[in-house]
Amino acid sequence: MRAADVVAKRLYEQGCRWAFGMPGGEVLTLLDALNKVGIRFVLCRHENAAGFMAEATYHRTGAPGILLATVGPGALNGINVVENAREDRVPLIVLAGCVDPETAQVYTHQVLDQTRVFEAVTKASFTLNAGAADVIIDKAVGIATEGRPGPVHIDVPISVADAPSKGGDVLRRDTLPMMPAGTGLEAARAQLSAAKNPLIIAGVDAVSDAGAKAVQLAAERLNAPVITTYKAKGLLPEDHPLALGGAGLSPKADEILLPLVREADVILAIGYDPVEMRIGWQSPWDPERQTIIDITAAPNHHYMHHATHSFIGDCAASVAAILPDQTSQTWAGDQVAQAKSALASTFAADDAWGPSQAIAVCQEVLPADTLATADSGAHRILLSQMWTCRFPRALTQSSGFCTMGCAVPLAIGTQLVEPDRTVVSFSGDAGFLMVVGELATAAENDLRTIFVVFDDASLALIELKQRGRQMTNVGVDFTGSQIAAIGRAFGGQGIDVSNADQLRDALEAAKTADTFTVIAVQIDRQAYDGKF
Repeated sequence: MRAADVVAKRLYEQGCRWAFGMPGGEVLTLLDALNKVGIRFVLCRHENAAGFMAEATYHRTGAPGILLATVGPGALNGINVVENAREDRVPLIVLAGCVDPETAQVYTHQVLDQTRVFEAVTKASFTLNAGAADVIIDKAVGIATEGRPGPVHIDVPISVADAPSKGGDVLRRDTLPMMPAGTGLEAARAQLSAAKNPLIIAGVDAVSDAGAKAVQLAAERLNAPVITTYKAKGLLPEDHPLALGGAGLSPKADEILLPLVREADVILAIGYDPVEMRIGWQSPWDPERQTIIDITAAPNHHYMHHATHSFIGDCAASVAAILPDQTSQTWAGDQVAQAKSALASTFAADDAWGPSQAIAVCQEVLPADTLATADSGAHRILLSQMWTCRFPRALTQSSGFCTMGCAVPLAIGTQLVEPDRTVVSFSGDAGFLMVVGELATAAENDLRTIFVVFDDASLALIELKQRGRQMTNVGVDFTGSQIAAIGRAFGGQGIDVSNADQLRDALEAAKTADTFTVIAVQIDRQAYDGKF
């Protein structure tokens, strides 16, 4: 076997079935090896978008995503999405071509220290060695998937990829889930048992099917309301009486949720990392007055908050260990129902045309099991408050790193895994234009994805902040593009809509179309004023 074959075989055994990127001569052996074991390679238009497609396959299959990039500019094009994977807990295997070390001593074209670059944004960075290829790829898979998931980079020198290598079996068994034990556990259980106003905050470390079951079990056992981060939306179905939806970026939502947080006597934080949260969530509770039980996959070094008890381990297993058998009567008043009602009222759809009404129409028309993706921008904040998620990962986005241009490739990767499911992406026009070339990827793969684009020819969120600081309008407005026509130019449907009825008709047509559809939702500039 070639060293590249060893790498491909191990990734296939881990469940990987897709790889994404744009190949160069330095990775042709890797490309051949992936193809031979049955890992389908998807040609993309930019490595950053390729990484987001790879992330989407992880969310749908649980197997690590694979980004394949050639030496130098190809590899460095993916730096943004690799850091996004680190902050958003995505096990991403980055396979990068590189020049042989002896060649690098006498040759300078596209030669740089890629390992040093990737070390800053990954859990680990390796250079493949033919004699230890089986060990290196096994380490990479384990590091990427265990504990707090994240990206791992492997530089593959040209000659090493083709070199003979032993095809070792998987060398290391998966680790067993860690869970709390000892006196700290008993103290936390007793405090939960005696809680009068318990509250749960769930975050990205708990995003899994097992995590969702644990969050729902805890909520119903404790009769505790649940607030999630945006990435964790749907861990408790958001039509559940105890679900208070996502939080972190909307001041209007904070005005409703933070008083409830301060009213809680015991807070159970399940996989909550404030990497997704705005500054208003810095020190949101008082650990001197309230009991805070923090369950995370890694120690708290962020200092955004502090806890009474900090447990490091698997979220689902830890919740099962820490929940008391019986609890007191909790939330004697109607504070939870009032908060839920206030959120519904605050983010109700407008009667007049605009982004709120457009989001409401999309949720009304599209099936309940629709998979949605959201780009960064003003629309994302509003969408994340309004979009009802009934299961985990119903809405995916770049939450920790907040990268523009993520929604389109996330949707494409999602649709590749589930071609018969309704998949919709929500973008602002600026973010959409960053990755518009990936519509060619959608066309080449015969995808039926729906791309909803809020078209106001403005960086709406930045313009809103600029205006809030009473600054001159500079660098935030631009000449509008024919968004719908772009969709048609790439071989899909393209439809302009400027009212609710037109949007309903466009969505109905998109659901039965045999190609992708770009829906340009025409809204006024400053349409987000006062919305979130």
